[in-house]
Amino acid sequence: MAVFVTLFVAGHAAGQVIDAVGKENLKVPQGLKPKEQKAQTPLLNDIDTDTPYFQYIDSAQTYIYSHDWAVAEQWLLKAFKEEPENPSNSMILSNIATLQRYQGKLAEAVKNYSLALDMTPHAVTLLLNRAALYVQMDSVPLAIADYERVCELDMYDTEARYSLGVLAMERGDTKLAEDYFTEIKRINPNSGLYHEGMGLLHKRSGNHARAAELFTQVIKVQPSAQLLAHRADCYLAMKKLNDAAADIRAALEMTPDDPYLYVLRAKLNKLRFQRDDMNRDIDTAVSLGLPRNYVTATIGE
Repeated sequence: MAVFVTLFVAGHAAGQVIDAVGKENLKVPQGLKPKEQKAQTPLLNDIDTDTPYFQYIDSAQTYIYSHDWAVAEQWLLKAFKEEPENPSNSMILSNIATLQRYQGKLAEAVKNYSLALDMTPHAVTLLLNRAALYVQMDSVPLAIADYERVCELDMYDTEARYSLGVLAMERGDTKLAEDYFTEIKRINPNSGLYHEGMGLLHKRSGNHARAAELFTQVIKVQPSAQLLAHRADCYLAMKKLNDAAADIRAALEMTPDDPYLYVLRAKLNKLRFQRDDMNRDIDTAVSLGLPRNYVTATIGE
């Protein structure tokens, strides 16, 4: 029996593949990602799978577990070609697109998300996936159009509103951003996305104490490396160095390959006058993909 299972993988392109909905964690500017995910439990389809179509899907799943995205993609393409009229092909195309995104084949990923949407034009999760990819590709107007379409289709969706708020903030429209975050609170008064969004607004305006309080409210419920990094940045601005160090350490335990965390630790080491440690962290951040001039500018070197 083939199993359609939700699979979460770490990293900036985090998402799900081989899932009946194929929903990804959103990727929005500066690595911000909403935290209100659906239950992360396996989803099983009790279907007779004695056909090549489902056997190909099973084979793809095997390679997905080993993070061999290219081979997994080829098995899903074989499934699609085996039964081009199968109603599950919207899901197949979505997952092919996700695998292509992991491989950096962004134009192909957009094409396949769009083909999947042609088959299921009201699929909110597909719109969210494509919108996230458009942001990754700096096609912000297209991303906004997809997020706005999600809001039209689902008056209770908070993730699209969060992303629209972050995108508005990135454009400097703090009033519009606050409106989107406030709408999230109306939909769900206990939403972590509301508190996170408002925390980002306060951080951007320089109110680091209030931003740290808002991030803390979310961290208590659902800690993440991203939120810890935001709070650590606030603590650094407030010169609360021990608190910042604790958050950076906890975040690195979650995502040790995130270059921005080494930028934060370099800032911390600079404030502690530990220049050798600072320089090592700068080198690490660069080795993980950040431009050296960006790193040194960020820490004020």
